[in-house]
Amino acid sequence: MKPALGQVSDFDIRLLRLFRAVAECGGFSAAEGVLGISRSAISLQMGDLEKRLGIRLCQRGRAGFALTDEGREVLRASQTLLAALEDFRSEVNLLHRELRGELNIGIVNNLVTLPKMRVTGALKALSEQGPEVKISIGMMTPSDIETGLLDGQLHAGVVPLIQPLSGLDYLPLYEERSQLYCSREHPLFSQLDDALSEVDLAAANAVAPSYRLPPQAQALQQRLTPAAAASDREGIAFLILSGRYIGYLPDHFAAGWVAQGMMRPLLPDVCHYAAPLALAVRKGRRANLVLERFLQELERTS
Repeated sequence: MKPALGQVSDFDIRLLRLFRAVAECGGFSAAEGVLGISRSAISLQMGDLEKRLGIRLCQRGRAGFALTDEGREVLRASQTLLAALEDFRSEVNLLHRELRGELNIGIVNNLVTLPKMRVTGALKALSEQGPEVKISIGMMTPSDIETGLLDGQLHAGVVPLIQPLSGLDYLPLYEERSQLYCSREHPLFSQLDDALSEVDLAAANAVAPSYRLPPQAQALQQRLTPAAAASDREGIAFLILSGRYIGYLPDHFAAGWVAQGMMRPLLPDVCHYAAPLALAVRKGRRANLVLERFLQELERTS
């Protein structure tokens, strides 16, 4: 029984490429110019291939060169193998030019009204470069985004940079300024800032966020009287617009209501803070060309 061929190595593939060239040229002498090696070197390598395969591939001698029946079958199989390798190389190289795959992003809500939304510009560039990329955005709380990044459900997330987690890398984006607001239905709305004091603010019912805040925001929040809670900024806005509560909102988010005369900031010189926002990705993440291109575009928008 002839020995079975084991694992195909790089050396075997090189020998098969040589065999294909010899077969297509019709002999050792004709293949010398194509392969750039001598006839004796070709003969030695052909002998190596026949030993590794346990098969006589060709007849060579005074009668000329001819493939054996088994040689023709090996040539057909080698052509299929080498063509598959070339297809693989082409497809991998194509990935560097044509982006394909998914990008799952988690974003804390109510950021779309930021005047300089770098994420939007990066998503536009990514979509132009990779029309087949499927982008999925989920509006989430910061803790849900961090959990999604760590367990691999999300590729990237935009979160307040308050308490960095050791398992995540952060790319700072911008700062988000917040102020204390009331609605026009609230008794404080009609009072001028000159007539307002922090005592007046402490006496009013306030909304307490149930998410993490930067230290400055925590200090300001502690001066208020919590009478309601909200898990996100939209919830805070609902409660403020009820006319029963005051609360902190990002300026860009409140701007629409302020322009309509439905909200106003209270003691803006005192009651304000800035929170840094960052794009977070998991440390030690698997290579992902779509994500890396998105990060590159995000860097360019700075």
